[in-house]
Amino acid sequence: MAETTKVVAKKRDRAGKGGARSSRRDGLIPAVIYGDKQPPLMIAVEPKLLLREIHKEGFLNHRMQIDVEGTPVDVLPRDVQVDPVTDRPLHLDFLRIGPDSIITVQVPVHFRNEAAAPGIKRGGVLNIVMHEITVRTKPNLIPEYFEVDLTGLEIGHSIHLSSLKVPEGVRMVTREKDATVATIAAPTVVREAASGAEAGAPAAAEGATPAAGAAAPAAAGAAAAKAPAPAKK
Repeated sequence: MAETTKVVAKKRDRAGKGGARSSRRDGLIPAVIYGDKQPPLMIAVEPKLLLREIHKEGFLNHRMQIDVEGTPVDVLPRDVQVDPVTDRPLHLDFLRIGPDSIITVQVPVHFRNEAAAPGIKRGGVLNIVMHEITVRTKPNLIPEYFEVDLTGLEIGHSIHLSSLKVPEGVRMVTREKDATVATIAAPTVVREAASGAEAGAPAAAEGATPAAGAAAPAAAGAAAAKAPAPAKK
């Protein structure tokens, strides 16, 4: 479980674009806190610490505590709107959470010990099917990441959800009961595709000569058909 990040914010007097622009002029990031059966709270967040956190892995499933003018509020980031040109955050949405809240989040998957996988050493490729896994749990039980150890895995080996260590109180949300997380795939598909392309090129070139030869008689026949018939005496 990741540590709780603490940030400072102040209340916004008004909502809408005008209030958001005013916050940005003051060097703050406009945001809203909602959920937990309470009315939305319009705030403006100090950007100094938040800008570092936004670019970290799993930002949207890391608990935060926002100090709103002396009142702490436990939240989870839910959405970040960024400027398409500068990539700076324009607005943030936070979900208010309580001790008994049950939430759905995406937890990243980490793969380690690739060098200790014989299949990868022999040219196999790690084919990642699931970069993140959806779980439902309480905020204080959210895993920071799931770990997959590739030690000893050969080409053709598959890693499934059942092989992951899931903390107590965390439930995976997936359509398949034991979905594939990753496989060690052989690189033969790429090689066969390249070989097929190389083998097909000469065949196409050889086929071009008869086609050109066939066109010549056809052209000669067309010219003969257009020639005037000899005059009858």
